[in-house]
Amino acid sequence: MSTTARYDGFADWYDREFATSELSTLLLETVLRLLGEGEGRRLLDAGCGTGVNAVAYAEHSWVVTGIDISEDQLRLARERGIDVVQVDAAAMPFDDASFDAAVSTWIHTDVDDFTPVLREIARVLPTGAPFVYLGAHPCFVGPHSEFTAAVGLPILHPGYQRTERYVTSPGTRPGGLRERVGAMHLPLGLFPQSFLDAGFAVEAVEEPLHEGREYPYTLALRCRR
Repeated sequence: MSTTARYDGFADWYDREFATSELSTLLLETVLRLLGEGEGRRLLDAGCGTGVNAVAYAEHSWVVTGIDISEDQLRLARERGIDVVQVDAAAMPFDDASFDAAVSTWIHTDVDDFTPVLREIARVLPTGAPFVYLGAHPCFVGPHSEFTAAVGLPILHPGYQRTERYVTSPGTRPGGLRERVGAMHLPLGLFPQSFLDAGFAVEAVEEPLHEGREYPYTLALRCRR
């Protein structure tokens, strides 16, 4: 994860506009279904942000430890009662096989290099442990696409193969998240390959699609260490 906490200074705005939005709540249902019940087991929430999802995991009987690089985001997570550690997800201070499962949402568009983060997540899991990930759909969200809040149909432009950090794009909303913190883009082929390169076996792939929407905004995976 980037050593620059790009979300510092935006935590309250992000929590209000995104983390607690209706769309985020609907997507959390997908993550919880793929993850299952915790039954008192240890769960790593990598890139936990303001802790909204971590609260839901705890309500499903997981013992949650959240990590994030942004102290501003973690401030809100602590207020929600989440056990958190401020740390770069690519260099976690945990022993091998420290957790029984892991979950992460949205971070592949935030970190500068996704594969080292995935390798670290794999390291802190025992063989056979599940890892659930949900993030922006590479085909319809990125520097090549206008698909704000997954409303209507995506309008595609050149730039799909662009893999560097971007701030402006055809779909960037003035004053929105990407204009504030930027984003990375991984084309569809590189996205699942990152999980394979980190040593995960992918066992389930879903494109969450909600009522009234024709195209998915996210892509979800359940992997095994």
